[in-house]
Amino acid sequence: MKVLDLKNTILNIKQEFSGYFKERDAEINGSLLALLSGEHVLLLGPPGTAKTLLANKICETIEGGNFFHYLLTRFSTPEEVFGPLSLKALEKDEFSRRVEGYLPTAHIALLDEIFKANSSILNSLLTVLNERKYHNGKEVLDVPLFSVFGASNELPEEEENLEALYDRFLFRYSVDYIQHEENLEDLIFENTEDFLPSTKLSVEDIKEIQTKARDMRVDPEVRAIIRGLRRELKNSNIFVSDRRWKKIINVLRVASAVNGHTSVNRMTVVLLQHMLWDLPEQRETIRKLILDRVVSGGTDTGKLKQNVLDLRNSVYSCLQQELPDPVSCNKCFEEEKKTIGGVRASRFTGVKATKNLTFNNALDFLKHHTEFPTHTYSFGLEYSSINGALSFEAVAGQFRQRYDFEFKLSLDYGDRKLYEKEYENLEERLNYFRKQVQEEEKALEETLRENIWVSGQDSKEILIKYRSKNTDIYEIASHLNEIRALLEKPKIFDVELEKAEVA
Repeated sequence: MKVLDLKNTILNIKQEFSGYFKERDAEINGSLLALLSGEHVLLLGPPGTAKTLLANKICETIEGGNFFHYLLTRFSTPEEVFGPLSLKALEKDEFSRRVEGYLPTAHIALLDEIFKANSSILNSLLTVLNERKYHNGKEVLDVPLFSVFGASNELPEEEENLEALYDRFLFRYSVDYIQHEENLEDLIFENTEDFLPSTKLSVEDIKEIQTKARDMRVDPEVRAIIRGLRRELKNSNIFVSDRRWKKIINVLRVASAVNGHTSVNRMTVVLLQHMLWDLPEQRETIRKLILDRVVSGGTDTGKLKQNVLDLRNSVYSCLQQELPDPVSCNKCFEEEKKTIGGVRASRFTGVKATKNLTFNNALDFLKHHTEFPTHTYSFGLEYSSINGALSFEAVAGQFRQRYDFEFKLSLDYGDRKLYEKEYENLEERLNYFRKQVQEEEKALEETLRENIWVSGQDSKEILIKYRSKNTDIYEIASHLNEIRALLEKPKIFDVELEKAEVA
């Protein structure tokens, strides 16, 4: 089968299953990918969440293969899983099982309550899962197994010594009850058990895609993400075995091959969220780590934003004059008394001012008056007690008379020319970055759309995280507008000071 045909087949299977199994898109994706990559799937959750039914139906998508299904208990015997003893072999004083129809001859297996496996079954089961071998007496059989689906209501206890068995399940899903009411109604009013998948995968299809994926190149940025994730997980006391990492890379290659890619790209790394956790409570932490790293590529606006803020602060430093006396806004003080809390954020500087909005520098005072032209002010003990409702013009006039203080409205010629040149450079970089971000977002949407393994929820979150870069662009543009206003002589301040001179 051609890659495009296989991709369309997988899409058809996914569509069929999504129509019957609500809120199980991630589990469907993982189960199909596990089949194609020869890995095992663990479905963990409370009774009644359709774990067994989903695994059973996924297994039915394989044609030309043998299927084995068994419910394990503490009292299950090896005969129930690997086949009964051969009486003819015993007559010859040989130990051998009749394995036909049992796990050693299966392509797909569903083991319900997998962690109920006792020690008499465990060792043989581990060898089958990992090495695809079964020791049948003196004979070592090659097991044609592609995937085992394990279902369990609970994780194994530490003292049960089932860590090795647990590690064999590369894909892990914590399955919960259906959350949305309309989906629950679809489930309880439809006969899901009667669902028969009409689209099939053949054993040959699976072997062919595994062969194509074997030597696929892994992009350097994916290698960097893997290295970073390993460090982060170790720091969080989450340890992933070397065997699991090896298998994970193989899965990413298979997923990329089905998509028709020539290499493993960054978006495929999203799948790791279902292969790295040991405990369900670790899932969200790992998911966030992965999504943050997946979205971290592309245009980096952080440096540009910092450069703009540095220029803004430099211009402010040149323009700011210390007032000869602190000025307090009476109106803001009255409003503050009506609010709860001791600190109020200044709307115009982004810096927290004191409770009564007292200004110590001229620039903040001028900008506040521009935003609130009707507010009145007080300054100094004398004026706050005798004449505590001064207009901006009156304060400016009093400063000129009492302190010979003049407001500085613009930069010196040399400073302005230097800052104007830097401003133009930053504005040019902003326009370039804005175009880059728009092009990257369009390409990202297309990449997510054609990647059949990224769920709708994952795609939505990735785009939301990426679009936060647009927020940075808007913030940078706002800061540049503020800088431009500072570099130009503010006409409104000229008018206000002319009024102050008249006063």
